[in-house]
Amino acid sequence: MEKAKINTTQLFVLIFLFEMGSALLIPLGLDAKQDAWLAILLGMIGGLFLFLVYYGLYRYYPDILPTEYMQKLMGKFIGRILAFLYLAYFLYIASRVLRDFGEMLVTFAYTETPLFIINALLLLTVIYTVHKGIEVLARTGELLFVLLYVLAAIGFILVIVSGLIDINQLKPFLGDGIAPVLKAVFSETWYIPFGEVIAFIMILPYVNKPKKIKIVGLSALALSGVNLVVTTAINIAVLGVDITSRSQFPLLATIQSIQLAEFLERLDVFFMVTLISGGFLKVSIYFYAAVIGLSDLFKVKETSKLVYPMGIIVLMLSIIIADSYPEHIREGLMVVPLYMHLPFQVIIPVLLLLIAVLKNKKKTKKQ
Repeated sequence: MEKAKINTTQLFVLIFLFEMGSALLIPLGLDAKQDAWLAILLGMIGGLFLFLVYYGLYRYYPDILPTEYMQKLMGKFIGRILAFLYLAYFLYIASRVLRDFGEMLVTFAYTETPLFIINALLLLTVIYTVHKGIEVLARTGELLFVLLYVLAAIGFILVIVSGLIDINQLKPFLGDGIAPVLKAVFSETWYIPFGEVIAFIMILPYVNKPKKIKIVGLSALALSGVNLVVTTAINIAVLGVDITSRSQFPLLATIQSIQLAEFLERLDVFFMVTLISGGFLKVSIYFYAAVIGLSDLFKVKETSKLVYPMGIIVLMLSIIIADSYPEHIREGLMVVPLYMHLPFQVIIPVLLLLIAVLKNKKKTKKQ
């Protein structure tokens, strides 16, 4: 483990920004149409449950990383394989998030620049920050948190003042019943973004006040969930369900709709900076989790030796995972949740917690 500590405020900021990250960029829960906001709200409740599972594992093994306690719970051989699979999962999702933001920049700002170059430049900042360690990453998160909230407040006010919101776009409530909402929850919004907090199992051992982790984590998830609910509702109220579902980046489309007093318009670049900040932090957390985990698993004393080769892997993956952006989004919202998020975020952690509970009960009886 890295010899470093972060405080609970920094943990709150990191979880909040991580959850917002790419969730602000991609369309979420739109299988539920105008009730997409409700699908996100229910997904957040499921995410709170998952965080309690991850926290339960941390409580049993507060001083070691998951790469180590997985071996204690599953045996050395199976535990090492499972730990390695989690690290590969973190790297893969980091590459997907990197692709999300690379595609956005190529589409809206740098249409003549190759995706590879954009992703490489984004990843260089991630590599530099992760190389400096979790404390630098946490302090960076504090700065970005202030920036994000100031710009979010400005954007919210401008959307309201511009008179773009049409509440009727959100009606009828549960027009197709609860079934589409539940389908969106269990196929998408439970995992993206709320179940993705699984990456923080690699970071919780660095928090300096373990007793406050539970309330801090739940609060950060709840606040990010409320923000995403409001953002999704505004997107639908401004654009309508059809345009929102067809748009590559609904929030940016909403922002581009702002026109105030004949001069205040074209604010998309202004807010793209905010989205890139969130994406940077999300990729950094996933990348840090993979690097520190691999260092612990293979007993590499100098973690910095792993940063650059693993960075190259993430960069290459971000390019080859899909031939086009529509294919990338289709895989991310239809294939990855079922075959990757469900086992790694839900099934395996719950099984590990059950094993931990049983093993510790046996120890208590023996004592």
